[in-house]
Amino acid sequence: MKDTAYAPRARTESSALKPEFPAPQGVFSALLPELQQAVAAAGYITPTPIQEQCIPHLLEGRDLLGRAQTGTGKTAAFVLPLLQRLAARECPPRMGTPRALILAPTRELAAQIGDSIQTYGRFLRMRHTSIFGGVSQHHQVKALNRGVDILVATPGRLLDLMEQGFVRLDEVDVFILDEVDRMLDMGFLPDIKRVLAQVPAVRQTLFFSATMAPKMAELACTLVRNPVHVSIAPEQPAVEQIVQKVFFVGKQNKHALLVSLLSGPEINKALVFTQMKHVANRVVDKLQAAGIHGAALHGNKSQAARTKALDGFKRGRFRVLVATDVAARGLDVEDITHVINYDLPIEAETYVHRIGRTARAGAEGDAISFCSAEDRAYLREIEDLLGNPVTADMEHPYHCDKAFQSTATAPAQPGRRSVMPGRSGGSGRRRNHTSRFRSRCGR
Repeated sequence: MKDTAYAPRARTESSALKPEFPAPQGVFSALLPELQQAVAAAGYITPTPIQEQCIPHLLEGRDLLGRAQTGTGKTAAFVLPLLQRLAARECPPRMGTPRALILAPTRELAAQIGDSIQTYGRFLRMRHTSIFGGVSQHHQVKALNRGVDILVATPGRLLDLMEQGFVRLDEVDVFILDEVDRMLDMGFLPDIKRVLAQVPAVRQTLFFSATMAPKMAELACTLVRNPVHVSIAPEQPAVEQIVQKVFFVGKQNKHALLVSLLSGPEINKALVFTQMKHVANRVVDKLQAAGIHGAALHGNKSQAARTKALDGFKRGRFRVLVATDVAARGLDVEDITHVINYDLPIEAETYVHRIGRTARAGAEGDAISFCSAEDRAYLREIEDLLGNPVTADMEHPYHCDKAFQSTATAPAQPGRRSVMPGRSGGSGRRRNHTSRFRSRCGR
């Protein structure tokens, strides 16, 4: 949970832009001097495509529907205009009554959005806090009682504190929903509707999602008014900078293969994905026994343990973070060199979200997937989604020919889509959904 006290605003334009930082370019030049200084201090000079497309419209107060994967610079695309809009109003925040509300699906994403607000708003007189479950509400309530301009929240904890009278949303001027597809996957649609009933009808609304299924399009149409549509490479996964390999291996040899890979000097910082929480714990135990420092991140961990694991991974205290898909979206660690799929994901789209944790901000990265005989069907669906086979490494010491030749089929999953983007006919269906959506939402 983040809470920032009021920091003094930079006194003059000349003092805000210090000479040791190059002047930001493109749409960044339209920002307040204090924001330009913060952007430059963070090392960002040239805006990403989504920032170029979003920031001008958001500065004009337009509603926006954004379709983009994580790792595109999406958070800065909405945080920077939000800070500029709120900075224009000098009134201090009122107790429990934020002027802006950002909804996020997970604790990790909420905390990371809060970190971005802290980074970009460091020279502004602005307060924000992040609230989420899994920890005591005591400090969150104290921050709300001091007053916040921006509230970042997960839906469950927000509704809890609203019901207890600690939060009112009747003065929200900007309402932002981030990773809406993930929120719907997690069953938050009823919670979103309850929150929506409490925010003013006249507001600026931003709606971000990596995909746009019909249910999301229907929800978006109830939220935005004549929105600007921004779409960043929606049809193709952003994996061009990632070197992908698959290792065919027997289930019983996965531990040995992982230890073998991590024992080499090539892997500096690795994010390892498992399907099950207990498997993540077991993998960490095996790594520790081999002298490889790692930590587990999953839903059964307390919030304090999850924060410690993520912070330790970011700071280099742990070389390896072993996670379930709670970390597949929203995790923002810039220097991950390798993503390793210890277990292949059941949903092919999740594979793209997982490997997108490397190759951030234009860097290159590596993705390695273990495929046992039982997982062969999941690999085929991933390759269908990508439109190309994943390169197989057949030279490692634990190669399993049975896994390579397996014709196993995946068990049916409830509600699973039968047509994925990249398959024959898939992209056409997606475009039709988008076309109908734009028509209904005023474009």
